[in-house]
Amino acid sequence: MIAVIDYGAGNLKNVAKALDFLGFPSVVTSDAEVIAKADKLILPGVGAFGDAMRSLTESGLDALIKNVVSSGKPLLGICLGMQLLFDESEESPGVKGLSLLPGKIRRLPQIDNLKIPHMGWNDLIYCRGTLFEGLSNPYVYFVHSYYLDAADKADVAAKTHYGIDVEVAVEHKNIFATQFHPEKSGAEGLKILANFAKAEVE
Repeated sequence: MIAVIDYGAGNLKNVAKALDFLGFPSVVTSDAEVIAKADKLILPGVGAFGDAMRSLTESGLDALIKNVVSSGKPLLGICLGMQLLFDESEESPGVKGLSLLPGKIRRLPQIDNLKIPHMGWNDLIYCRGTLFEGLSNPYVYFVHSYYLDAADKADVAAKTHYGIDVEVAVEHKNIFATQFHPEKSGAEGLKILANFAKAEVE
């Protein structure tokens, strides 16, 4: 069973529907016992970094997520859920993230009249690791104004180009994340979700 963590952010049901379509049982939940017993976790979300961390902290889900991930269970962060895995964000100065991986979330720079938020489809220009098995430079859907600056570039599993090269996926042991929305990215996005759902980590 895959637990889709409900902490008040949006886009939860779309992720669960995609998993159901793929044949992987899932549950949208904020119940600590259910989350602790799940085989895998997905932390999706749209919205503001500070509000999301406040919700996770007040509910105690921040500590629970850290404990479950430290036990070795796979976690997939999506969009805001990816950003929350890191130390801090320029969107919410002074607010600490989950710090499961080292790095900072920065605002996309205004370059060449590109619109912010970055909204739409882009090719991934670099892919490696479990999430992208069987895929080559997939075309995926983004909605974001902030991007990852990973402290350890070895964690970066994919990039795209939007004025600058943007780090948009990470993979480190049992932690996976995408800045883009696989659940909104057609057949290739579904393949990425399926790769996570089938992933076996040591």
